Amino acid sequence: MRKIKVRDGFEGQKLISLPKMIYKNMRSDNVILNQIFITHIGYFPKASYHFRERRKGCEDNIFIYCLYGKGWYIVDKKKYEVLPNQFFQIPATTEYLKYGADEAQPWTIFWVHFSGTDLNSFNRLLNITLNDGPQNIPYNEKGLLIWKEMYSSLEMGYNKDNLNNANMCLYYFLSTFLYPDRHFSITGDKDIIKETIEFMREKLDGRFTVEDFGARYQLSASYFSGLFRQSTGMSPMEYFIHLKIQKSCQLLFNTSVKIKDVAKEMGYDDPYYFSRLFKKLMGMSPEQYRAIKNRF
Repeated sequence: MRKIKVRDGFEGQKLISLPKMIYKNMRSDNVILNQIFITHIGYFPKASYHFRERRKGCEDNIFIYCLYGKGWYIVDKKKYEVLPNQFFQIPATTEYLKYGADEAQPWTIFWVHFSGTDLNSFNRLLNITLNDGPQNIPYNEKGLLIWKEMYSSLEMGYNKDNLNNANMCLYYFLSTFLYPDRHFSITGDKDIIKETIEFMREKLDGRFTVEDFGARYQLSASYFSGLFRQSTGMSPMEYFIHLKIQKSCQLLFNTSVKIKDVAKEMGYDDPYYFSRLFKKLMGMSPEQYRAIKNRF
């Protein structure tokens, strides 16, 4: 049997392992650090012979983003190949696991280990399981910038502000991978929804129907409405009205434009109808909302 070479240390690598006592010494009422927190963070470029074997699993979640090259991992007796612009997560487990770089094309990886007081609930909430396998993602420039912010913050030391900043960034970092449709321009149905929202923002004074929105893409009203709701959680008309009210709030708060003129600018000729709609969504009348600015 061929012996696997194991190597620690790669030219240009970055690595921070936080002492366990760092978090234990933090106040127990720090709600940020009581959720999830970084335990190790690193960057391994062209990591030839990189290999880790964890016979008793790992008490942290392991997150690895492969930027170039290839690698692999084994967990729950299954082996997965990891390719460029793929990421994978291994939730905290007691299962035997190991992972490493491909010999011919060793991976370049950005990675984070993180833990938490209720990591199992966190993993259940986000459906992170042992058998998820590697996930494809477009080149995640945003995620890498956030990773650099986490790393830079921890490089500056482990005081409360540095730890809070790094661990708040961790949520944003993970979200760029777990919800790529919110962070990348992806072709297909998502582009249709994104373009429709941009059209809505440009035409807030307009009066449109679902049929009008669907017709722009030669789609039926019911099919378009289903796509829109799946992407945003709201119907097209609900979303359009919310955009109008959001813009109304800006005008009421920052300008002295009369309420009837705000209504007209949002496409409502009847200011009383506009006021009823505004109160339904905002819980107060336009006059009451405008009065808020005097409190700041």
